[in-house]
Amino acid sequence: MNFATVGTGWITEAFIQAARLSEQYQLVGVYSRTEEKAKQLAQQYNAPNYYTDLEEMAKSDEIQAVYIASPNSLHFEQTLIFLKNKKHVICEKPIFSNSAELATAYKMAEENGVFLFEAIRNIHTPNFKILKEKLHMAGQLRSAILPYLQYSSRYDAFLKGEEPNIFSAEYSGGALVDLGVYPIYLAVGLFGEPKKVSYHPVILRSGVDGSGTLLLEYDGFVCTILCSKIVHSVLPCEINGEKGTFVLEDAAPISKILFHDSHTKESQILSVDQEQQNMVYECINIANIIQNHHTMEYNQLKDWSNIVLRITEEARRQNNIVFGVEK
Repeated sequence: MNFATVGTGWITEAFIQAARLSEQYQLVGVYSRTEEKAKQLAQQYNAPNYYTDLEEMAKSDEIQAVYIASPNSLHFEQTLIFLKNKKHVICEKPIFSNSAELATAYKMAEENGVFLFEAIRNIHTPNFKILKEKLHMAGQLRSAILPYLQYSSRYDAFLKGEEPNIFSAEYSGGALVDLGVYPIYLAVGLFGEPKKVSYHPVILRSGVDGSGTLLLEYDGFVCTILCSKIVHSVLPCEINGEKGTFVLEDAAPISKILFHDSHTKESQILSVDQEQQNMVYECINIANIIQNHHTMEYNQLKDWSNIVLRITEEARRQNNIVFGVEK
């Protein structure tokens, strides 16, 4: 499948590498606002075309799909350009700023006979599927704690008075939508939609959350999600049931899973070794859905994207975190 990219950051390069590893994609074009960056990336990965005009790129008959990894606030507008030109879109998380944008984009994708995906690596990995299949081993679930706290190098610039995109309300930034989506996706994929959402953030001078604790209430238990871009943690994830506990080395890419039996006191490793370039799994799954029209799996991903966005939207509403596109 011929694809092109929007954005020139490290995540774009990681996706290009993963797409190549999957053997399902051929890079035929790259976009950047500056010709120099576009040309450099195209040459680096042997792409025959580079663009500085999105409309021109979207009209290319050579491109079947596009991967978008621009600043968050630009995702919606750029996605619509490609959808209306009948291109499949893989949009980096967080897919959009709010549910209204998501509904509009899904409608346009359907009208034009193409697929729209949120690029989120952890739910496509083999270990996520193993965890979902084995979740019953824990018995009645009673609690879960899913941390994802990584100190951002861009926070140093923020402390000096700058406002990088990821710490900017104008660019739809913040810890919850940037890092929190990983454990939120994990919770939604395993437990479904919560009955109640409660978010307790550390609000920065820019109006977005630098850190926060998200509580997702389910029947019989609460899932606690910790997210931050201003502190770092090495805490593992835990899912606790009456029969046992799952310990995950991380929420993304879920590299290791241990199960501790509460009664026998025995432990076992359930995880398998995964590709170091773990984005390869989403590349493979997305390509399979597009090429084989796997509508059931596609609809599942759509449902999860909708639920995750509703959760982050409600969390922001509770704390008056308003993005620039919403003003």
